[in-house]
Amino acid sequence: MDRPAATLIRPRAGAPVRVKPRATPRYTGPALVLTGGVIALYALFFLWPGVLGLLYSFTSYHGYGPLHFIGLENYTSLATDPTFYAALGRTFIYTVFSVPLGYVLSLTMAVALTNATAKGKSAARVIFFLPWLVSPIVTGVIWRWLFGENFGFVNFIIGQLGGHPAPWATNANLSLLVVIFASAWAGAAFNMLLFISALRNVPVSLYEAAQLDGANAWQRFARITIPAIRPTSLLVILLLTMGQMKEFALIQALNNGGPGTQNQLIVQYIYTTGFAKSQVGYASAASMVLLVILMAIALVQIAISRRSES
Repeated sequence: MDRPAATLIRPRAGAPVRVKPRATPRYTGPALVLTGGVIALYALFFLWPGVLGLLYSFTSYHGYGPLHFIGLENYTSLATDPTFYAALGRTFIYTVFSVPLGYVLSLTMAVALTNATAKGKSAARVIFFLPWLVSPIVTGVIWRWLFGENFGFVNFIIGQLGGHPAPWATNANLSLLVVIFASAWAGAAFNMLLFISALRNVPVSLYEAAQLDGANAWQRFARITIPAIRPTSLLVILLLTMGQMKEFALIQALNNGGPGTQNQLIVQYIYTTGFAKSQVGYASAASMVLLVILMAIALVQIAISRRSES
């Protein structure tokens, strides 16, 4: 019969008891290999391209040939480039409208799936999560088919009801509105999962006490749910903001920044400048400006999060 390690050694009478601690196994080899792999991949696909982008932003590089250092000329040109400001401004407009819509939609779906009295939650969970499984390119094609002016399903329904087809593709505001709804539809599932986890961590006793005090459903939601999920809300807003500021594939497939370039977002501007016009140095400077803007937004939201937690 096995005995504990402390009883295997019997000391003499009066002698101090010395128990040799068991050696804990150390898996330093696999840990170093896995950590080293992550660091190598991060350096290869994130750090090195960032360093190259910063280097190119100070040159007139066109994607081929030697690098010609021109200092801050690319940045001074960006400061007076109306096309850059138009793309950046349209990106801010898109973000300001799409982030609240995505937040409300994902929170609404999460509340519906965590409601104890709701029926058919399993089927709804699958339906809600399906858009997340579709690539942004496919999402853009789907919504382009839905809102096409001459072949779109929505205009077909409007015509059958006796109305006039809407200029979804030739009107800049309507075209941007379609992109906003498409992005909210496509990205709501992931944020819904974050909200579901947060809602399930809210103590049920708080709702029971509020109900006994006569609070209705809306008052319980506003006074208990919203404050309880504030950290998750800030995280979702941060992720949505970062994602919308970098939107490219969806709008590229849906309307290609049209009509014309009126809905060209900042990442599309960088892509067109760098690859279509072969102005890699100038596009790199624009990407560095976007990086600074995203870092500033992230720092502001992190500061707000820390202040709300204190």
